[in-house]
Amino acid sequence: MAFQIPFKFSGSSSDAAAAGSRPSRMMEYDQPLVWVVLLLMLLGMVMVYSASIALHDSPKFSWLGNKSDYFLTRQALFIAVSMVAAMVVFRIPIATWQRLAPLMFVATLFLLVLVLVPGIGVSVNGSRRWLSLKVFNLQPSEIMKIVAVLYAADFTVRKQQYMHKLTKGFMPMAAAMGVVGMLLLLEPDLGAFGVIVCIAMGILFLGGFNMIWFGGIGAVLVLVFTSIIALSPFRRARMFAYLNPWEEGNALDKAYQLTHSLIAFGRGEIFGVGLGGSVEKLHYLPEAHTDFLMAVIGEELGLAGVLVVIAMFYWLVKRAFDIGRQAIALDQTFAGLAAKGIGIWIGVQTFINMGVNLGLLPTKGLTLPLMSYGGSGVLFNCVGLAILLRIDYENRVRMRGGRQ
Repeated sequence: MAFQIPFKFSGSSSDAAAAGSRPSRMMEYDQPLVWVVLLLMLLGMVMVYSASIALHDSPKFSWLGNKSDYFLTRQALFIAVSMVAAMVVFRIPIATWQRLAPLMFVATLFLLVLVLVPGIGVSVNGSRRWLSLKVFNLQPSEIMKIVAVLYAADFTVRKQQYMHKLTKGFMPMAAAMGVVGMLLLLEPDLGAFGVIVCIAMGILFLGGFNMIWFGGIGAVLVLVFTSIIALSPFRRARMFAYLNPWEEGNALDKAYQLTHSLIAFGRGEIFGVGLGGSVEKLHYLPEAHTDFLMAVIGEELGLAGVLVVIAMFYWLVKRAFDIGRQAIALDQTFAGLAAKGIGIWIGVQTFINMGVNLGLLPTKGLTLPLMSYGGSGVLFNCVGLAILLRIDYENRVRMRGGRQ
């Protein structure tokens, strides 16, 4: 269903002519997609406030003073800035993103290196993943997720004739992802590496990569991630704790977050204990406003609230694939793969976050897209979805007979 945008989002002066004989016509956009994104962000902001309202009482957050609304205020600011950034990004033609994809990949690699430089990278809870911009901390791994989508889509288009060959169709991408993985594991950030690998492999698969090679490489990747876990004492301990979180010693140590997350879901039952009524957020469940926000939603809004959130994310991912399919049907392969890559990114990260919260997956530090507290996450989620909206917009222009 098409609605009118209150101002013109055209990417260049030629868009007016591309629209045909009506150069002053307001361009159309996917309003349901925009509403779903806004609802997820607004619900996330409410839940971040609920999950963080008591943090100022904790010695760990003594620097907050009496500011119970600190995280709410900052999240609202992050959302406002992200929406402005999304409007700017929407104006950029997809052809420009394709042209800049390799340069953006190199630039983001440089940022991942800067994170590891002492005195430049910011360390939080033993992980060095941020660059201080004074106003907020920038997380380059969040930038790499959207850049990986664009780079993998561009690579697949450029190497389309080699997609059935291992050396030219996969090895260059594997080398690029290997460098990214090495930098992310030094932070360490295995969760982000996993999401980025899923994005790259998913786009290669959708781009027609040889199925036999794909299956073999998938098996190798499973072996690689298993080895990374097995060779890392703290990851290995987390895995054993995940397999039996209630064992004596685990519940109060490596599985502490998981057990309290499960308690939160158990307390919520069908309709929850009511907004603001969570007990687990009262210094029992660590990172309740970031990685474990879904557990607070489960406790306060119950199974009903969790299912609503899952349904919105499902619709968003499905819509991304629909837009991608439509772009490919219009012979816009890069745009189609980028749209599907954004769907893979949001879908995989959402699945991992929810799986961790529900005890289906080992504990991993990944936020819930659009909803969890964090400037970098919300900002680059919105940038990615603005690119998705631009792809849909260009699809609509072409279907009306216009050109980009």
